[in-house]
Amino acid sequence: MKIQEALKELKKDKRKFSQSIDLIINLRKIDVRKNPINLFLQVPHKIKDVKVAGFLEEKSNILDTITEKDFSKYKEKKDIRKLAKKYDYLISNAKLMPKVASVFGRVLGPKGRMPSPQTGILTKESDDEIKKIIEKLNKSVKIRAKEPSIKVRIGTEEMKEEEIEENIKIVYNGVLKVLPNNKENVKDILIKLTMSKAIKIEL
Repeated sequence: MKIQEALKELKKDKRKFSQSIDLIINLRKIDVRKNPINLFLQVPHKIKDVKVAGFLEEKSNILDTITEKDFSKYKEKKDIRKLAKKYDYLISNAKLMPKVASVFGRVLGPKGRMPSPQTGILTKESDDEIKKIIEKLNKSVKIRAKEPSIKVRIGTEEMKEEEIEENIKIVYNGVLKVLPNNKENVKDILIKLTMSKAIKIEL
């Protein structure tokens, strides 16, 4: 089924809450342990309001802040795990990165939650810079495949079909670029709402 037809079909399944739209790319003839897929992609249309916290020198009114004085509260791994679970992204002032790496890296690193140049390292700690990073992260897709199936949130049912289609195509083409045999490694592509069955689509 073509993308927009599939989206119209999915949207018939109304619920009392806003459902997200997920893209599923099932892979074949690939060992993701030998060929790890780790992507950070920008899409044209906002997917959701992400939860962001910052390792900053000063408290910010824009996002939850962890200053250097607060680092001592995270001596236990379980406390850092809670942090990783609570937020979609963690950003950092560049000056604090060595200390962030030593205190939080052991837990945040393996979980893919460490601040990075892709997700947000601030050279200047200002409201404008923080807002720019959050705006960018709201239109970002992070993919770390641990099995031969990729599932990512691509939008919400309130979005226009053409906006969701554009997001899907950007993500699909981004995945294709890192597959060793391009389309030969793609078994099928599906989309679904939070509470719906998946529908196979053509790309």
